[in-house]
Amino acid sequence: MSFIASNTATPAPEPGLSRRGFHRLFGAAAVATTMSLALAACGSGGPATNADGQAELRFSWWGSDGRVKVTTAAISAFEAEAPDIKIKPEYGDWSGYWDKLATQTAGNDSPDVIQMDEKYIAEYSSRGALLDLSKYGVDTTNLVPDVLKAGQNDAGLTGIPAGINAATIIANPKVFEAAGVSMPDDQTWTWEDYKNIAAEVTAKSADGITGSTAYSADQASLNVWLRQNGKEFYSTDGTLGFAPGDMESWLAFLIELAEAKAIPAASTVIEEQASSLDQSATATGKAAMSFWWSNQLPALENAAGTELVILNYPSRTGSSADAKLWYKASQFWSASARTKNPEAVGEFINFLTNSTAAGEALLADRGVPVSTVVRAAVADKLTPADVKVIEFVDNIKDKLGPVPPPVPKGAGAMEDIIKRYASEVMFKRQSPADAASGAVTEMNAALGS
Repeated sequence: MSFIASNTATPAPEPGLSRRGFHRLFGAAAVATTMSLALAACGSGGPATNADGQAELRFSWWGSDGRVKVTTAAISAFEAEAPDIKIKPEYGDWSGYWDKLATQTAGNDSPDVIQMDEKYIAEYSSRGALLDLSKYGVDTTNLVPDVLKAGQNDAGLTGIPAGINAATIIANPKVFEAAGVSMPDDQTWTWEDYKNIAAEVTAKSADGITGSTAYSADQASLNVWLRQNGKEFYSTDGTLGFAPGDMESWLAFLIELAEAKAIPAASTVIEEQASSLDQSATATGKAAMSFWWSNQLPALENAAGTELVILNYPSRTGSSADAKLWYKASQFWSASARTKNPEAVGEFINFLTNSTAAGEALLADRGVPVSTVVRAAVADKLTPADVKVIEFVDNIKDKLGPVPPPVPKGAGAMEDIIKRYASEVMFKRQSPADAASGAVTEMNAALGS
């Protein structure tokens, strides 16, 4: 295998949701592009106070039943401390969340507090839809600075990170053991090692079990590949930070993995992309290794019914210091610019971010707590799976690559473009070169460049 000098999974869906579902903001939420800043003065839909005289805040998020449980517990803890504020929860699955939010925003009916994603924070911020939280008492003193930057833009501080994630490979030791293959040394392995190890597991396993899943829908893996080859997905000016040739090498290695039988056939890969987390190849023991975000380990272990292991990405050089990982905000706490209760919003988001009571309820559901104080306070209450996530995130802190440039407006289209063109390559309908050229053209168009 050769690496051209160049160079994913987005916060993937929660348990029970699409394995590689993607935001549908661009399409259904083209409606949202008609948002007028003049509407901001009107305020969000619903009364400022309820019949009991409490400030009433609508709070929306996506996630699993487990997330509903821990978030509801955090809400109860907040209401006990702030009886003059009432939180009305609104939640749903990933697949419908963004269509609904776009429609609400365009109709001047946004929730007051919004769980926001990195791909769309610039889109909503640039249209004046999100509140500058720096003006409303959210304490950022103890937050990890590099992660906090991801919520800052020309509109101010429009997102407070809800947790810290890192791109990882999650391995199932039982699959390795059944195949009689040793677990890899993730401190020294190369991509060539990854291919060979995965191919060996496939060859020595029962039918239907492979050494790895494909990264064909993973923007994170492409980003890692780019960074290991001296590029970034985005430039500081909001344009793409790479050329077609950089993506071509990533697609070409995908073909190498397929030809080595390190990953499943193309048809199986497509099925895997549509499966829920608890039906994924990782959870069902059909793959020895898969590409996930670090905070998904607890849900995967629960679904798999066995302990899993977090591995660092392979590198070009065989040194884990050259993996070029980064700390990513798992999600953000954002707020509607039209809320009638901005001070109450600030108080609630500050509680979610800095309160030990909130930390004890949420634990690591949305990633490693971004407040170093909260992280220390809840350490003895974390599950063994949560501890593994925190240890991994802490262990890579001295090996991180540079902080990636901010995610620009239009980024929400990227994962779908990647997935479509990678599928074309896997089904051999396009060459890596042609697919990379087409993908980059579409990406540039989505970014308006």
